[in-house]
Amino acid sequence: MPDSAPVALITGASRGIGAAAAHKFAAAGYDLLLSARTTSDLEALTTALVPSGRRVECIALDLAEPASIAPGLENLCSRGLTPAVVINNAGVAYTGSLAEMPLAQWQWLMQLNLTAVFQVCQSLLPRLRDAGGGHIINVNSHAAHQAFPDWGAYCISKAALVSLSRCLAVEERPYGIRVSTLTLGAVNTPLWESETVHSSFDRRAMLDVDRAAEALLYLAQQPATSVVEDLTLMPAAGAL
Repeated sequence: MPDSAPVALITGASRGIGAAAAHKFAAAGYDLLLSARTTSDLEALTTALVPSGRRVECIALDLAEPASIAPGLENLCSRGLTPAVVINNAGVAYTGSLAEMPLAQWQWLMQLNLTAVFQVCQSLLPRLRDAGGGHIINVNSHAAHQAFPDWGAYCISKAALVSLSRCLAVEERPYGIRVSTLTLGAVNTPLWESETVHSSFDRRAMLDVDRAAEALLYLAQQPATSVVEDLTLMPAAGAL
């Protein structure tokens, strides 16, 4: 295995888009740094990636715990792999009116969808700068640009992620660090089975996780001399 293999770091890697992306990137020759909440899920994914022949390092990391993020990423990156691509994929949703949303739920959602992305980026920027550059890809939602009843907090968190990505891109451009967002319509992932989400959408009409993973790989494989600032991928049926 060549030492020059590019490395991708993926959060929320154990299921859904994250797991699909891990397989796509491994098949494309990337070594992997993976994080998710559950050790057993990460171990299962690592086993499934063995046939790819790529190096895979994992850490169980709960992004809802702010104090654990920087030390956890330091642990992961100290194992000899430096990420060239950072994919902030982890995220959650909540359905319910803003008028009745408990503050604790608001803070939980903002931590996972926005603040944790900031923390991951801030933790990894010194390594990317030292390496002469890199590419941060933030997985976002078309809800950033729309207003949906009972999805207000989710829409707000995703709109803020757009601004975070744009500001980070401007600040880090002198260091050779590019920032992209992948804006997705509804994707058929385990998010729809979450206790905090109540919806009746037809999941058969949603995007497949493999299509989202292919879009992430497309963004990551752009030459260092260019950047796709945002790529929007929607189901053919439109917004559900």
